[in-house]
Amino acid sequence: MKFSRLFNALIIAAIPLTLNAKPNVLLMIADDMGLDASMCYNQGNHQAKMPNIERMCAQGLVFDNAYAAPVCSPTRASMITGQYGFRTGIGAAIPRDGASGLATDTPSLFDLLNQSGYSANIIGKWHLAGGADGLDHPSKLGVPDYFGLYKGRARNYSKWKAVNSKGQERRVEGYSTTVFTDKAIEWIAKQEKPWFLWLAYNAPHSPFHIPPKHLHSAHDLVDDPKKIKANPLPYYNAMLEALDTEIGRLMASMDAQERDNTVFIFMGDNGSPNQVTDGFYGDHAAKGTLYDSGVHVPFVVSGKGVINGRTQAFVNTTDMFSTVAAIANIDAKTNDSHSFLPVLQGGASNRDYIYVEHFTNAKTKRKEVYGWALRMGDYKLISPKRGRKKLFNLVTDPLEQIDLIADGISSEHQKIVDSLASKHRAVTQ
Repeated sequence: MKFSRLFNALIIAAIPLTLNAKPNVLLMIADDMGLDASMCYNQGNHQAKMPNIERMCAQGLVFDNAYAAPVCSPTRASMITGQYGFRTGIGAAIPRDGASGLATDTPSLFDLLNQSGYSANIIGKWHLAGGADGLDHPSKLGVPDYFGLYKGRARNYSKWKAVNSKGQERRVEGYSTTVFTDKAIEWIAKQEKPWFLWLAYNAPHSPFHIPPKHLHSAHDLVDDPKKIKANPLPYYNAMLEALDTEIGRLMASMDAQERDNTVFIFMGDNGSPNQVTDGFYGDHAAKGTLYDSGVHVPFVVSGKGVINGRTQAFVNTTDMFSTVAAIANIDAKTNDSHSFLPVLQGGASNRDYIYVEHFTNAKTKRKEVYGWALRMGDYKLISPKRGRKKLFNLVTDPLEQIDLIADGISSEHQKIVDSLASKHRAVTQ
């Protein structure tokens, strides 16, 4: 689905905000990290050691209700456009041979920032382009100095191909987590204006492996493909620890004045890989599904002007668009994006629902769940493409083990289902 740059209900204007000086924004994305992988959340049995992110959680604001798409491409498309996937046409991971990805005439967050006096860039995983899109796809969406992994994953973390802003591809020998961190340090050091950096690591996405020894503490792991396949969790956690080590190095590279004027955001782009969840979610798979195991993600913000604590405020990844714009003193509203800047400053959220979706015309994988889900208050309705609707109370049943309408529907639950379905119609009209 193609949309012009004058898409539905986009309003852009300069506005005064409570932040006196324009802060920098560093957005750090972990690829395939669900709540079960983070010690900042009380889920899962075997979380990774991530002391730098845990420090962010202790000093900043932890969002207990942040939601992404079930897989990476629609999450990234929602953030860069502020629109749900049914508007952009990006509803699933874009395959390598996909005809096209995100339409380049779609207004992007970078279009706004480039006009605002900010420096803005993406380093790391892109995964918004299809086979018919040129390697200059990021620049066509307003990213001025892109460097990173163009497709969905690297087959080898130490030998891979990178694309730059000129659409040139080159081979890279170097651990990708370290290379992306090096590039981020170099880019930040050159900035003379307020800046926004979207730093999209491909860790801890498969292939699971042992990272360079100095980046993690799991030195008892054996580099044996059979052992990795049989028990990938400790390798996955070592990859996350290595990611955390490099994030710590990046933060340490910034002087105190720059750190004090920066908003740091850390998030996962979807649920954890199904190979590493260790049965925690019961019969539900994680990544690729509409259950919370696939879409409920870690989301932490710290730094300039951010309060300390935890919040129950709802956040959709579409909200990144309006929030980053608001921090840059731009009022950028879409029907689907709500700024959570007031929440960062101790105020209330104006988002009262969560909407996630997963759709594709390709052949479906066995464990993936396609359709849509919507949450309001304590209740979440899942409407799969195949099969019947399911209703869960996420407060009493956060792992979604008890379908409240599995054995028939009461009048009370019928009212809840009708309300959630009505909200879905309003959201997607």
